[in-house]
Amino acid sequence: MKFVILGAGLMGRLLACQLAREGHTIDLFDAGGPQAEKSAARAAAAMLAPLAESAVTEPNVVQMGIYALTRWPTLIAQLRQPVYFQQEGTLVLWHQQDSADAERFKRQMAITQKLIPSLPAMQTLNAQGVTQLEPSLDGRFSQGIYLPGEGQLDNHQLLAAMLEQLQRLNVRLNWHSPRLVEEFNPGQPGQPDWVLDCRGLGAQPQWTALRGVRGEIITVEAKEVQLRRPTRLIHPRYPIYIAPKENGIFLLGATEIESNDTSPMTVRSALELLSAAYSVDPRFGEARILDLVSQCRPTLPDNLPVIRRSADRVLQINGLYRHGYLIAPAVMDVVIELIRNDSSPLSTRLSLSVQTTY
Repeated sequence: MKFVILGAGLMGRLLACQLAREGHTIDLFDAGGPQAEKSAARAAAAMLAPLAESAVTEPNVVQMGIYALTRWPTLIAQLRQPVYFQQEGTLVLWHQQDSADAERFKRQMAITQKLIPSLPAMQTLNAQGVTQLEPSLDGRFSQGIYLPGEGQLDNHQLLAAMLEQLQRLNVRLNWHSPRLVEEFNPGQPGQPDWVLDCRGLGAQPQWTALRGVRGEIITVEAKEVQLRRPTRLIHPRYPIYIAPKENGIFLLGATEIESNDTSPMTVRSALELLSAAYSVDPRFGEARILDLVSQCRPTLPDNLPVIRRSADRVLQINGLYRHGYLIAPAVMDVVIELIRNDSSPLSTRLSLSVQTTY
């Protein structure tokens, strides 16, 4: 079949790669360039942490995250370029003044585990337990939480590896070429068989319920810091994460601001993120700042993803919010089922909303 895919961020590239591997013809259109500089997928730490995210999301997103953790290794193995993937759990820490917030976090984790017994059990740590997991933090924290089985990947490597695969599979790549769903009439002579709309906030003029939630990330090089796994610091305003990548690179995030503003990072956000990292390990004080990125995540009113049939043979995939890498493989597999069978048992199992609006 012939597909038109609008948007070459995470979701658009995943679907284009999968469908091209199956032998379909793909035309991929994007308003930006091949580096995905206009995509929320580039401004992310790509942490795959379903239990940790349950503090800010619904059980069905947790279920999608559990599913995706089993799919990412297979998807990455299909790519020729290397993509850093790690599954050594998440460490959650807090300073003494934030103990009350930590107790609320633990209660939420316990509720999630009762709802989803398949999740690995949360482990409460004392000072010795923290040091055993992260020796470089010896003496710095008297308690913490370990969430086993959670993971992360390098999103920049992933986007580049998928680009290489798209080029190798002869996907027709149309950069700086924004297109609208209404420009196509799928199923008619000379038209594609399917249109898949993965434009994120680019679809906002046609999908008015979408809104932006601004996120900001700092990339630093800190050769002296020895953190081995993603670390979340409970913070009075929002959870801050430190995600170690390869070669001494760390990503610091996760501000959440209700805004469509994609202008450069604010001083306040930079100070909060850098100060939080420094409070976890003072060796971040000697880190080199490589990049400061801000971008808006496409979000629907309930902060949950939706697949929408807006016309015959048109699927709109949107609203992945801050959970893009966590849930994208699950969303992709549901889309593939809908294309093949016009129904998706997986969407029912994962409570992923599929709506028909025509």
